Amino acid sequence: MSGKVEQPLQLVPEIEPDHRAANGVNGHAESSTTTSRFDPHFTDAVINATGPKATPRMRKVIASLTRHLHDFLRENEIKIDEYMAAIDLMNWAGRMSDAKRNEGQLLSDILGIESLVDEITYKLADDAKDAPTATAILGPFWRQDAPKRKMGDTIVFGIDDGDNTLMHGKVLDYHTSKPIENAELDVWHTAPNGLYEQQDPNQVDMNLRGRFTTGADGTYSFYCLRPTSYPVPNDGPAGKLLELLDRHPMRPAHIHFIITAPGYKPLVTQIFDRRDKHISDDSVFAVKESLIVDFAPKEGDPQAQFDLQYDFKLASYEAAKKDGMNGATELAP
Repeated sequence: MSGKVEQPLQLVPEIEPDHRAANGVNGHAESSTTTSRFDPHFTDAVINATGPKATPRMRKVIASLTRHLHDFLRENEIKIDEYMAAIDLMNWAGRMSDAKRNEGQLLSDILGIESLVDEITYKLADDAKDAPTATAILGPFWRQDAPKRKMGDTIVFGIDDGDNTLMHGKVLDYHTSKPIENAELDVWHTAPNGLYEQQDPNQVDMNLRGRFTTGADGTYSFYCLRPTSYPVPNDGPAGKLLELLDRHPMRPAHIHFIITAPGYKPLVTQIFDRRDKHISDDSVFAVKESLIVDFAPKEGDPQAQFDLQYDFKLASYEAAKKDGMNGATELAP
């Protein structure tokens, strides 16, 4: 990203271990569910302030959030300087976020929040014989309105040092296995230098991105690159937090997809390269076994050195209702 963003002077103040150990059992202060030296009525007062016009879902979620947050503050005896450091971090993420990069989302990713929400939203019964394609996090670098391209086109422009790949397959109804017509595949990935095009002034706008629409047979095909692993950007709060936690910043090589079709639940997912050394320790915890693929050597195609075949399976809204599956109905713009 171009431009320099000013960061807080101190993201996380030092914590005195002796002070924390002196309060509560085994160094933990009491929560709102036990006897506490803090006001025992405060949390209930905040929750009970919710008015009668709040929806039942809003009332339930915010009450639970408030209670957990208050318990966290009491348990860890968060002080004003620590609290303000957290507010500065969130504000910093907000200032960095725009249409090309969502730093707030990246911050939630490294804490595993989006991956956990993804699991909760799309979890299927363990004994299912088959399932729609597994979901994965959206990530911070999706861009709206990627160019529409014809089947068989390339999304690679101005890059000569990558492993060119033909990716192809079908978009299918996971219940009936029938092909899905008019399914749109929105695809994007990084360049060999590990940068998405909006991070790299040397790449053309919307490079390594494209949208493809299936015909009656549900097939898709396009040329891309075999992806590469890359680090979470270290110029923002997400990278700073990883550093403070002494965690590596690497994401395994992957290709992003958003697949939508009339009458079907949107699918947000990533396809991961099995050869990548970070496949088992993704810094944002997004890898799922069914999304790990093998790139096969390809011969006789001057446009590609590798071949990747992968079928996507979508769940219809009608079938999802019958199965009792939950999920988002729309993608936020």
